[in-house]
Amino acid sequence: MKVQRMAPSLAVRRPYPFEDGSFRNIAQAYAIIIVLFVICGISAFLTPTFLNSENLTNIMRQVSIITIIAFGETMLIIAGMVDLAPGSVAALAGCISIGTYLTTHSILLAVISATAVGIVTGLTSGFIVTKFRVPSFIMTLAMMTIARGLTFIYTKGFPIYDIGAINYLGKGNLIGVPIPVVVMLTVAGYSAVLLNKTRYGRYLYAIGGSEEAAVAAGIKVRRIKILAFIVCGVFSAIGGVLLMARLNSGQPAAGVGYEFDAITGAIIGGTSFTGGVGTILGTLAGSLIVGVINNVLNLLSVPSYYQQVLKGVIIVVAVVLDLRTRTLRSRNVVS
Repeated sequence: MKVQRMAPSLAVRRPYPFEDGSFRNIAQAYAIIIVLFVICGISAFLTPTFLNSENLTNIMRQVSIITIIAFGETMLIIAGMVDLAPGSVAALAGCISIGTYLTTHSILLAVISATAVGIVTGLTSGFIVTKFRVPSFIMTLAMMTIARGLTFIYTKGFPIYDIGAINYLGKGNLIGVPIPVVVMLTVAGYSAVLLNKTRYGRYLYAIGGSEEAAVAAGIKVRRIKILAFIVCGVFSAIGGVLLMARLNSGQPAAGVGYEFDAITGAIIGGTSFTGGVGTILGTLAGSLIVGVINNVLNLLSVPSYYQQVLKGVIIVVAVVLDLRTRTLRSRNVVS
């Protein structure tokens, strides 16, 4: 007997929660942007140098790389997964791109080689996670170690100096805007379209909302998950190229902890760690909040280890609030 499957569109969750247009739900969706402006106001009050154009440009340069990685993390978290390897993948892709440029003197080939690294690492993680049902946390933890080891093997444990004109990608400007910021905004626009205007994006929300329902709806869950890992890998590789260009050297130890900053930005921006909820706009605002907080703490000469404690507290609070919000919504639906 032939089993009739439900149309895929029926299982798709809307990315935005304010279907009824109520002020409460709209405020809930965009509250993170209000929080960003409030934090900026407080920062300006605490230190007058915060609003200096040079300082604001510095914030945008610093946060751009993390934010690009955070966009990839957002897509994975929406689908109910996570990637712990972006920092190491960024280092590997960045160093290989520098090596490629020094060999070929072609920035295009350097970027292509880095992109290839992102595709291979993402494809490998996604394939093993979906084929052998290995938890994404475990697989990407292994990939984090593998990629970092390959980076040190490639560079023989030494930084690559005298990288040449490719450093323009990290230090140059395009129409008065730092190139890393231009790339960040471009990736943000691309990611927003990918999530909100394509089947791939709609299927990500569906898988994160209920994988069983997504399978029943005929969605090719395995393929979508692998694509999400590949996208995250490519975004990490792009961030790696910009990072090495900004550092003006290929640093095999660079990018340590970047994945956690990216996850923090996504979670603060409203991406639910339980899957099915999240927006690119929220992640952008969340990453900017992390960048602003880091900047202000540096301006106030707060020791870095206190900053780490604060980041951990922020993650815990964000996750607790998310779980609390989900619980309240579930009760409202039941009632």
